[in-house]
Amino acid sequence: MAPCRAAASLLFLLLLLVLRPASAGLSGYFGTKSRYEEVNPHLVRDPLSLGPGAGESPPASCAPLQLRAVLRHGTRYPTAGQVRRLGELHARLLRRPSEPAACPAAAALAAWPMWYEESLDGRLAPQGRRDMEQLARRLAARFPALFAARRRLALASSSKHRCLQSGAAFRRGLGPDLSLGGDEVEVQVNDSLMRFFDHCAKFVALVEENDAAMCQVSAFKEGPEMKRVLEKVASALCLPVEELNADLVQVAFLTCSYELAIKNVTSPWCSLFTEEDAKVLEYLNDLKQYWKRGYGYDINSRSSCILFQDIFQHLDKAVEESKSSKPISSPLIVQVGHAETLQPLLALMGFFKDEEPLLANNFARQTHRKFRSGRIVPYAANLVFVLYHCDHVNNSREEYQVQMLLNERPMSFHHSNETISTYADLKDYYRDILENCHFKEECELPKVNVTAVDEL
Repeated sequence: MAPCRAAASLLFLLLLLVLRPASAGLSGYFGTKSRYEEVNPHLVRDPLSLGPGAGESPPASCAPLQLRAVLRHGTRYPTAGQVRRLGELHARLLRRPSEPAACPAAAALAAWPMWYEESLDGRLAPQGRRDMEQLARRLAARFPALFAARRRLALASSSKHRCLQSGAAFRRGLGPDLSLGGDEVEVQVNDSLMRFFDHCAKFVALVEENDAAMCQVSAFKEGPEMKRVLEKVASALCLPVEELNADLVQVAFLTCSYELAIKNVTSPWCSLFTEEDAKVLEYLNDLKQYWKRGYGYDINSRSSCILFQDIFQHLDKAVEESKSSKPISSPLIVQVGHAETLQPLLALMGFFKDEEPLLANNFARQTHRKFRSGRIVPYAANLVFVLYHCDHVNNSREEYQVQMLLNERPMSFHHSNETISTYADLKDYYRDILENCHFKEECELPKVNVTAVDEL
C-alpha cells in the first residue's frame, strides 16, 4: 500500500504544477469565508501593525472611558454539511477516473487528499485562535489606557464552541495583566444577545425556515451567470453538467477559501475558477446574506435592536458613573458572536445600504455595490464603540464623545460624516430605534393567518 500512496502523492504534486495558482486573484471574493487580512492587508506583513488611520482619534483632551466590542469568531473549519457536500463532489471525481493529460484538473482533485472530517463541524481552527490573540493585542496597543493593569474585562460569547474558544483566545492575547486573573477568565454565554436571531420567532418562521424568503437566491442559482460558471466547472472536471449544481460548485469554491484561510495554501480547487467566476459566486453568497441577514427583510435587522439597545445602555451607565465621579464599572466589554450577529446590527444602523436592492437579475448593475459581506464581516470581524470624556469643551453636549470602528478602521457616522460624534448627537440620530424598537413586539408572529410572503 505504501508504494501506491507514494505514487498517488507524486501524481498529485505533478498535477499541481500544471494548474495555475489562483487563490491570490480569488481571495477578495470569498464573502463571509474571507480572511481578516483581506480587509487589512498590512497584517500579512506584520500581524500586530495598527495600520493606516491608527492615529485618527479624538482631541488630546479626551480620555477613553469604555470600549464595547462585538466580534465575529476567528477562522473556522467547514461545517459538517459543507464537508458532506465536498465529500460527495470528491467521490464523483474518484468514480470517474480521468487521464491527467486530458483532464488535469479532475485528475489533480481526485488525487487531492480529502482531509476534512464532519467532526470538525465549524470548530475554530488554529488560525482562528491566532486571529483573536492578535486582535486583542492590537486593540490593547490602540487603547492602552483602557487595557491597562487592574482593568476589569467582561467577556461574553454565544454558546457555539468556536465563539467560546475565540473568547478564550482573545483573553490569552491580553496576557495576565487584567484584574480578573490569569488566562482562565470565564467566558459568559449570552445567546440572547449574540444569537438574538434564534430567539426571534418571526425571523425563524418567516425567513430562516421559509424557502420562499430566499427566492432571489434560488433564482440566481438558476440564472445565466451561474449557468455559465456551472458549465465551465463541469467542462474542467470532465463531468456531465447534469451531475453538478450550484451548491456543489459553491462548495468547491469555498474549499479554495478554506484552504487559504486555514492553511495559507493555494488549493487545487482554486484552479477551477477565474476572477470573473469568483465575482458571480461572491454575489451568490452576498444575495443570501442580504436577504437573510441584511436589508432584504426588515425583521433581519429589527431583531438586532436588543443588542443595539444593550450597547447604549452600557454607554449610558458609563456616562452616569463619570458624571458622578465614580469609577467605570465596565470599562471593557467584549462579546463574541457570528457574522449573523454583526450583519443585522450594521443594517439596523444603516451601513452598507445600496440604492437598489440586491436581486437575482441585477448582478451586472451591482458591480460597485456597498454590500459586500467579505468586506464587512470576514472572519474575526469586529465592531467597536469607544466612549470618551473630553475636557475643555465648548458646551456640555461635547463632554462625551464616541468613536466607532469596523474591523479596526474608524467609520463615518451618518448624521455628521465625521468619525467622531458627540454621544448626545448619536443618541438623537438613533432615538427611534432606542425608544421604539421592542424585541418582543418585533419578533412576535402575526396572529392573523397570512402567508409568510405577505407578512414580509
